[in-house]
Amino acid sequence: MPGRGDSIGPALVTPSLLRQWPLPAPGRDKYSRGSVLVVGGARATPGAALLAGITALRAGAGRLTLAVAESAAVQLGVALPECGSIGLPETVDGSVRPELERISSYLDQADTVLVGPGLDDLDLAGQLLAALLEREAPPGSRTDRWGGPAVVLDAYALAALVTLEDRLDPWRGRLILTPNPTEAALLLGRDVDDLEEDLAEISDRFDAVVSCQGLIAQPAGLDPEEPRLWKITTGHGGLGTSGSGDVLAGAIAGLRARGTSSAQAACWGTHLHAAAADRLASRLGPLGFLARELADELPALMLEYNA
Repeated sequence: MPGRGDSIGPALVTPSLLRQWPLPAPGRDKYSRGSVLVVGGARATPGAALLAGITALRAGAGRLTLAVAESAAVQLGVALPECGSIGLPETVDGSVRPELERISSYLDQADTVLVGPGLDDLDLAGQLLAALLEREAPPGSRTDRWGGPAVVLDAYALAALVTLEDRLDPWRGRLILTPNPTEAALLLGRDVDDLEEDLAEISDRFDAVVSCQGLIAQPAGLDPEEPRLWKITTGHGGLGTSGSGDVLAGAIAGLRARGTSSAQAACWGTHLHAAAADRLASRLGPLGFLARELADELPALMLEYNA
């Protein structure tokens, strides 16, 4: 990993830094590049899970499974034939129910689990997180905080996280959070005043790597050879478009599945997301490009930075 940031501010994530921090070699087959499981996609919002899944594959993950509301599963499987698509039980309104039997084996095999894109009911999202945590650590059991897949939380899964803070031991040390400023405020229980300090607080509180608004934080003391904070040096205003956050979460999940550290996945994924927006803005204009188009830029950018 390249050198530490100084005490003045975060380390800057530039193409030069990324070239000094190369991604894992592609390996010989899809199994060597890791498996991503995306859990989300209510009936009304299946596209969020689809965007995240496409981006995970564009980031180089070898295998992808989408676990979405049963009424949307077949359509997503057709829209993205490269994935496995599992239908989850749903309410009469099409929200995903917190029942895990159908994806138990996929949870066992995943290298990264991304929860949140397309979930549309906050209470049910909290119950889903609770079920996932209990599955790893049944009441009264001992837990290994470093075991199991990386867990990336986005959207409604983030909003539900605060209520489960005292039950997070099974995930501590392998969480990646991708809040927007509003979700960061929910995690803190107060307004965001200074993003650098606030993200560091969230990172320490949840023992997680956090990516928000082009800043990445990791818990204090996790790796004394790495910076505590990083800052992305690129990115266009056109990123403020529907689905952009799903693309970011998918990029980070895909990179993490390939065998990076959580911090490397967040730094690379956040930079790629921003640099993709710059490239689209230069070709199409500063506004009007689509979130789905961001994912298509990732392979060429990775080749350029990892050459």
